Amino acid sequence: MRKAGYRVERYDARGIPSVSAERGYLRETGNLVFHTALVGVLVAVAIGGGFGFAGQRVIVEGQSFVNTLAAYDSFNPGRFFDDGSLTPYRLTLDELDAVYETENTDALGQPIDFTAHVTIDGLDGATDRDVKVNEPLYEYGTDVYLLGNGYAPTITVRDPGGDVVFTDSVPFLPQDANLTSLGVVKVPDGLDEQIGLIGFFYPTQEQLATGAYTSTYPDLVFPVLTLNIYSGDLGIDDGTPRSVYQLDTSGMEQLTGGETGVDSIELMPGESADLPNGLGTVEFASASPDAGDFAESVPRFASFDVHHDPSQGWVLVFSLLIVGGLLLSLFVPRRRMWVKAVARPDGRVVLEYAGLARGDDPGLERAVEDFADRHAGAATGPVSEHSST
Repeated sequence: MRKAGYRVERYDARGIPSVSAERGYLRETGNLVFHTALVGVLVAVAIGGGFGFAGQRVIVEGQSFVNTLAAYDSFNPGRFFDDGSLTPYRLTLDELDAVYETENTDALGQPIDFTAHVTIDGLDGATDRDVKVNEPLYEYGTDVYLLGNGYAPTITVRDPGGDVVFTDSVPFLPQDANLTSLGVVKVPDGLDEQIGLIGFFYPTQEQLATGAYTSTYPDLVFPVLTLNIYSGDLGIDDGTPRSVYQLDTSGMEQLTGGETGVDSIELMPGESADLPNGLGTVEFASASPDAGDFAESVPRFASFDVHHDPSQGWVLVFSLLIVGGLLLSLFVPRRRMWVKAVARPDGRVVLEYAGLARGDDPGLERAVEDFADRHAGAATGPVSEHSST
C-alpha cells in the first residue's frame, strides 16, 4: 500500500490485527490551492487596475506618437497611477497594409488582414515591429493593440493671397464596411472669418439612383472627397473643449451643400477648388502625385490602444494555479482501504477487505478487488475466502 502512495497505519483492536491506508490528500491540497488562487487573481487584478492605465491614440502614416500623458487622444488612469511612471519611447507608423478579398465575388471587399508596420524608438534604440489585430506589440511595459484604421485625406486651406492657413492629414471616421468616411476640418485663424468643413470621403466612389454618393469598395480605386463649408464661430475661442471629430453648426452659416443652392465641393487627389465668398482655396493633396493610379494617393491612419497592467504576470501565475488546483480536486480520488485478519473458531484466518471514498469514485470497487487479488497472491498460504465492500 505504501508503494501505491497510501499512508498506512496498523491497528490491533480486541486482538484482531488490521491495516488502514488512505490516499488522495492532494485532492484537498488542490481544493485549497484553487480557492487561494481565486483570491490571488482578484487581488492582483485590483492592484493592476490601480497602478495601470489604458490610452488611445490615432496615428497617420509617417507620423509619430510619444508615450507621454499629453500625447494621448484619450487616457484612463488607475486610481494610484503616476504619470512619472510612463516609460519614454516613440512609436512611428511607417505604413499600414490592408488586404481585401478580390477573388470571391460573394465576399468582395471583405478585409482579410491589417498590418501596421511601426518603428519603436526608446532606451534600447530603434527597432522595426509589426502590429496586427490579434497580435499586439509588447514594448517597455506596455501592450500596444491595433484597434481600427481608415483614411486620412491631406487637406490644405489657403487664404486669397495663397498663404497656407491650414494643412494636415485629417483622420476620417469610417461609416460602413466600404470605408465611406466622415471627417471635420476646423480653420480658426488666417481667413476673414472662421470656417468649418464637413467632409465625406469615398475610397471607390459610386453614385446611387437617388443621386447620393457611396463607396462600393474599401480600397483606393476612384477616391472622391466632398466638402460642405460653414462659416461663423467655431466655439473654440472660449476655451470650451470640443471634439475634433464633430462640428457644432448651430451658430454657423452653411455656404455649400444642403439647401444653399451651391453644390458641395468635390475633389479627387491632387485637385483644388475655390472656397465660397472669396475666402480662399482648398486642396485635396495626393500622397503619390507621380503614380499612375490612386492606390497610394491617400494616407491611412491606425487607431492604437496602449495598455499597461503591472499585474499581468501574477494573474498568469494565479490562473495556472487555479487550473492545476482544479485538476487535482477533480481527478485525484480521496480513498481509504482496509484489510483485516479475522481468526475463525476452526483456526482459519480470513482476510477481509474494504474501501471507502469521499465523494464519487467509480474506480473504488475495482481498486479494492485488485488490491485483494494482489495481496492474496502474495500470501504464503491459501486464502479460503475474501470479501470486499
